[in-house]
Amino acid sequence: MKYIIILGDGMSDEPIAALDGKTPLAYAETAMLDSLSKRSRLGMAQTIPPGMNPGSDTANLSVLGFDPVKYYSGRSPLEALNIGAPMEDGDIAVRLNIVTISDDDIPFAEKTIIDHSAGEIETADAAILLEAVKTELSARLEALNFAIYPGTSYRHCLIWKGGKVLDFTPPHDVLTQVIEPYLPKEIAFRELMELSHQILQDHPINKERIRKGKNPANCFWFWGAGTKPCLSSFEEKTGRKGIMISAVDLLKGIGVATGMTVADVPGANGSLNTNYAGKVDAACKALLNEGYDFAYIHIEAPDEMSHQGDMESKVKAIEYLDEKVIAPIFNRLTESGEDFRLLIMPDHPTPLHLRTHTADSVPFLLYDSRTANDTSVTFPANEGYNEAACKRSGDYIEEGHKLIDELINL
Repeated sequence: MKYIIILGDGMSDEPIAALDGKTPLAYAETAMLDSLSKRSRLGMAQTIPPGMNPGSDTANLSVLGFDPVKYYSGRSPLEALNIGAPMEDGDIAVRLNIVTISDDDIPFAEKTIIDHSAGEIETADAAILLEAVKTELSARLEALNFAIYPGTSYRHCLIWKGGKVLDFTPPHDVLTQVIEPYLPKEIAFRELMELSHQILQDHPINKERIRKGKNPANCFWFWGAGTKPCLSSFEEKTGRKGIMISAVDLLKGIGVATGMTVADVPGANGSLNTNYAGKVDAACKALLNEGYDFAYIHIEAPDEMSHQGDMESKVKAIEYLDEKVIAPIFNRLTESGEDFRLLIMPDHPTPLHLRTHTADSVPFLLYDSRTANDTSVTFPANEGYNEAACKRSGDYIEEGHKLIDELINL
C-alpha cells in the first residue's frame, strides 16, 4: 500500500461575489477532483488547535500527525534545519523576510508594508542583498550574537546565540498598513530593520527591479521566532518510510526534523509556475521504484496568491494543482497496479479578502484505490470537492493531527 498527501497550501477560502458566490476551490475547473469526490470520503478537519496561531508550521505538523500543542517550538527553527543554519540548545531562530516597504520620503516607522515577498524575489538576488547587509553590519551583528543564513527567495533565517523568544508580527498579516505598531519591541531587531532599509533601498539590484516594474527588496522583516525543535521520527511513528516534496524551507525543515527524505526538485520555487512535473516525478520515483511508502507533496502557490490578493491566480493555482499534480499522480499510481490511498487537503484557509491565514477547519478528500471501484461500497452523491460539500458530509475531525491515522491505519 502506498500513501500520498497532496497539500494545497492556503487553498481553502470564503465565498466571493466575483466568483458567483463560490470559493476559489468551488469555482475552479477541477475535473480530477470532481471525479475523485464521487468515489471518496469528504470531510472537514481542524488542523489549528484552539488558541494557536494559524501558521503553515502548526497546520502542516497537524497534517503529518504531530500534535502542535506537544511538538511546536516555533516556525523558523524548522526552516533553519533545512538551510543548514546551526542551532544549539539556547539558540533562537528567527525568520528573516526580505520585504517591500513604501519609498515615501517620511520617517522609517511611518512607512507602509507593500509586499511580504518582495515580488517573490529570485533566490540568487536575495543572497546578494543579504550579503550586502551582512558585510556592512558585520561588527554590529557579531556584537549582538546574530548570524544570518540565506534560504529560498524572500525566506531567510537569523540565529540569535543565547537569545530569547520574542513576539513578532508576520508581515503578511499587516500588508498595506503603517509598520510602526508592528515593529519589534526589542531595539536591536528594530534598528537592524531600519539599517537594512538604508543599505538596500539604493542597491543596484533594487534599482534594476524598480526599472523593470518589480517590487524592490528593500527591508528586513523578522518573525516566527522559536527554539531548537525536537520532533520524533515519522517512520518510527507510522511504520512508513516517507519523502517530503516541497519548494519551501519550512516544509523541508519539517521533513528533516522528522527523519524523512527531502527531495531536491530543480525549478521548484513555491510560485504559480513551479516545477509541477518534477514534483510528480519525484513522488512516483520514490513510491514505485525506491521503496518509499509515503509521499507528502506540498504546493505553495494557492497560499502565495492569497497573500497577494490575486483572485484569478489563486483559481489558476488550484486548477494547476488538479491538472498538473493530482491527475498525473492518480493516473501513474493507478497504472502501476499498486494499491494506494490519497489524502488531498489544504493546511489552513487563506481568504483572499484577508490576505492572511485563519484558524477555521479545512476540507479533506480521502481516496482508497481498493474501495473506489468496489460495488459493495457506497459513497454519498458528492458533486465535487470544496468547502461546502465537505461541510455537508458531517464528517468532522476535531483534532487534525489524528487525520493521518484515517489515511494510514484504516
